[in-house]
Parts: sequence; C-alpha cells; structure tokens
Amino acid sequence: MSEENNSNGLAKQEERSLGLACHLLAFVGMVFPFGNILGPLVIWLVKKDDSAFVDDQGKEALNFNITISIAGFVAFLLTFVVIGAVLLPIIGIFWLVMTIVAAVKANGGEHYRYPLTIRLIK
Repeated sequence: MSEENNSNGLAKQEERSLGLACHLLAFVGMVFPFGNILGPLVIWLVKKDDSAFVDDQGKEALNFNITISIAGFVAFLLTFVVIGAVLLPIIGIFWLVMTIVAAVKANGGEHYRYPLTIRLIK
C-alpha cells in the first residue's frame, strides 16, 4: 500500500472498509457456531500484512469475540444454577451493541478498543 494513513491520521477508505468487515463478520456467529471468531479471523489473516489498521482492528475483533465466547460458555454453565439465564441475554446484548459501535468507529477510521476484553492476540 502506498500511504497507510492520510494527513489527518485516519485510515484510507479501503482499510476502513476492511476494518468494518472485521467487526461485522462477527455476526456470522449468529448462523454458524464459532462464526463470530472465524469471520474476523479470515479477514485478519488475509489482510494483516497489507495494513496496520486492518491488523489492529482484526486483532481487536478477534480478542473481543474470543472473550465473548468464553463469557457465553461460562454463562451457559451457570444456567444450571439459574444466574446464567440472566447473564446470557446480557452478554448477547452487550456483544451486539459493542460490535455495532466498533464497526461504526472502524468505518470512521478510528482505532477502536472494546471494553472488558481479554487481549490474547497481541
């Protein structure tokens, strides 16, 4: 790529679109098991060497979706003691809202950081 960022520090349109895709492909998880991890993983693996912005947002999307998967699994286990039945919808709504916020921010060229995320991929 010729120039990574334009003069005001925001990512170029193609990079922003790929960053947006990293976040929105998490919604594949609504159709396929672990699609929330596989969607961002594919974009990140293919484009991480071409763009620092896509590399950053891809890792962020992966880390968040791995964290949400772990939280969902723990909440599922806790359904046997009732509290999980309360936690699962909260985790689902949090995942939905944060993924949309991240997608909008990435489309705007911002390096978004999800809250409450375990950063396993550095």
